[in-house]
Amino acid sequence: MKVDPDTHPIVGKAPDGTVLTSAPQDTPVDRATAAARRVVNALLRTDRGNANLERVAEELNSIAEHLEEHAPEVEERLVDMWNGEGVTRHDPVAGPENAVAPPLVLTGRDDGSVEGVVTLTLPYQGPPGHVHGGVSALLLDHTLGVANAWAGRSGATAQLNVRYHRPTPLFVPLTVRGRLVSQDGAKINTVGDISTADGTVCVSVEALFVDKTIPRPRPR
Repeated sequence: MKVDPDTHPIVGKAPDGTVLTSAPQDTPVDRATAAARRVVNALLRTDRGNANLERVAEELNSIAEHLEEHAPEVEERLVDMWNGEGVTRHDPVAGPENAVAPPLVLTGRDDGSVEGVVTLTLPYQGPPGHVHGGVSALLLDHTLGVANAWAGRSGATAQLNVRYHRPTPLFVPLTVRGRLVSQDGAKINTVGDISTADGTVCVSVEALFVDKTIPRPRPR
């Protein structure tokens, strides 16, 4: 499926360094989501015996109840999330409105690749002091999808061949890259990797996408 250049930037028609995901903004929802990320990280770091966690639980439950009171039906929220045809703000990798997301901001390069730098902390831990392998795969899957769109194509993930070269460290800047390398009819082949600041590759991936997408929800 070809990407509409009027709603999605495409290499050759947009400048080098174009931001392809929704960067966090100074808005109430983005500030609230950033605060939620801070809470998740702090809960993993706090002293289990001296942090008055009973009071913390009460306050967090109160906040959750307040937010739930203002939540529309799921079907209505899905329509709002997927409004329009452009970049969304809720995905678990780059979404500034999703507290699960780091979030990773991806930019497009003139050579057809996309890249972003992110520092992952304790919520993303697998082995001691290192990134969970599933989190690495999640970051790469999303990045490759963005790379496809930057190259003017889109599709659904059919296969990810992930290779773990070495443990990926937490608490340091990591560069995540992706690039569409070939197309054969409905098949799209894309590659990517995660590396440290000195260029050491920790994880690499080869992926197959198919020219098929799920339609965005629309109002009835």
